[in-house]
Amino acid sequence: MPRWAKWSAHTVALVNIPSGVWRLGLAAGIPFGLAQSEMDAMKTPGWGSLYLVFLAVFSEAVAFLALGLVQSWGETWPRWIPFVGGKTVTARKVVMVSSLGVLATTIYAALFVYTTFNADMAGEPWADWLIAVVYLPLLLWGPLLAAVTWHYHRRRGAATSI
Repeated sequence: MPRWAKWSAHTVALVNIPSGVWRLGLAAGIPFGLAQSEMDAMKTPGWGSLYLVFLAVFSEAVAFLALGLVQSWGETWPRWIPFVGGKTVTARKVVMVSSLGVLATTIYAALFVYTTFNADMAGEPWADWLIAVVYLPLLLWGPLLAAVTWHYHRRRGAATSI
């Protein structure tokens, strides 16, 4: 396994952490310099906190799946998983799902960063910088996932089966 592929997959799993921690803080009621109107619009703290926690956990879980593209569990299902444990993972399906992930994460990151920089959410001048710091790493998610998906595709011989 090339070092760049391992590094890319691990980076994909890490790029969500800053925005996830930021979301969890918002869910707990820490405004991080956002205007009160933004906190009220997100209904946080309150019922909106559930959405923020879900989004933070879901994003990290999905990003974690990139590690399967460079680990053995991306080729053979772990034995502890009912019904499929020990069976070979279908490379074509992994490449298709991962490619959809590349598309989704690239669009999501670009639109979110664009929207964030064109919205006036900050109550404090430093809040815009904080938002940039926690969300700009998401721009790496799509391209790095694309590189790891391409490598998985080549390594598993999926090129001949699609």
